[in-house]
Amino acid sequence: MLLTTTSTIESGKITRYYGIVSGETIIGANVFRDLFASIRDIVGGRSGSYEEVLRQAKETALREMQDQAAALGANAVIGVDLDYETVGGSGSMLMVTAAGTAVKIE
Repeated sequence: MLLTTTSTIESGKITRYYGIVSGETIIGANVFRDLFASIRDIVGGRSGSYEEVLRQAKETALREMQDQAAALGANAVIGVDLDYETVGGSGSMLMVTAAGTAVKIE
């Protein structure tokens, strides 16, 4: 399935619009990851464990959005937007949302 952040597809003609589709995921970070990220904050550098969690959350949200689009009969999603938010009392959970418009292209 083709995913694009643009509202048009140069390589094909949109023949049908199915509507908005989305995928959401909420994931929690564990205590060890938080501890090592705190150390990274002090000494500097990137937090590979948090980056991996972000990648996994993004892929899950995109996969859910694609599944919803496919169930409608779409073969592409245009105008894809990704949003990241922290949730929970201490902000220890991450919510990733992917949304776009499901379409059929020829």
